[in-house]
Amino acid sequence: MRRKNSQTIGEVLRDFFEQNTDLHQKILESRIERAWGEVLGPMVMQYTRNIYIKNGVMYVSLSSSVLRSELTLCRERLVKSLNEYAGGEVIRDLVIR
Repeated sequence: MRRKNSQTIGEVLRDFFEQNTDLHQKILESRIERAWGEVLGPMVMQYTRNIYIKNGVMYVSLSSSVLRSELTLCRERLVKSLNEYAGGEVIRDLVIR
């Protein structure tokens, strides 16, 4: 016998995240942090020391000054690529230290 109010797991999870927007935002932020390594590759991850997001701004610490200056020049494109990877508008700006 089939229940009339049955939902798929995907629908239940989507409803759960719509009700808990803070949790959904944290998941998107973790996707952005993971995207840093996926979008920029292992060579950049080798020089990356610390990544965190606060108030829509992603802070990245790098150990290479040459890489820091190169990535600063294409900061807007990086923000767009990282947001596309995460699947939503998660970060507004990128600060590279």
